[in-house]
Amino acid sequence: MKYYELASLPRYAQRLKRARTVRFPNDIVFQDNIRLGDLEQVGRFIRARKVTLNTLYPSGMAALHEAVLSGNLDCVKLLVRYGADIHQKDENGWTPLHVACSDGYTHIARYLISLGARLDATNDEGEKPSDLIDADSKDLVELFKAARMD
Repeated sequence: MKYYELASLPRYAQRLKRARTVRFPNDIVFQDNIRLGDLEQVGRFIRARKVTLNTLYPSGMAALHEAVLSGNLDCVKLLVRYGADIHQKDENGWTPLHVACSDGYTHIARYLISLGARLDATNDEGEKPSDLIDADSKDLVELFKAARMD
């Protein structure tokens, strides 16, 4: 191999590397950061206004639904602090409280209820969050009993 051929290899390799870079839309990266619980990146996206919190993404859910689905209370709190709507419904009419109850996340349900999440909100099937609680989730059952008494 001649000298000029060796010298041009690194540039060509760099060009190939740049050409093969895959870029995803901000909302996809944002949702992935929520799922991973990367609070630093979630905060950066929000502060840079690269995403809108109360938009339904292609998944059919908003950012808060994704955070609840991941079971990450810290991420839920971060999104709420930046204006995520605790009453927003996804494409099937589920609120974040529906998701928390369905997946057995008592700690997140308690937090949402403390913020005033509606216990009587119904999804498209007419189900309330309490209708989605597994009978084995004693903590959630007790939480809803106590919340109704208040």
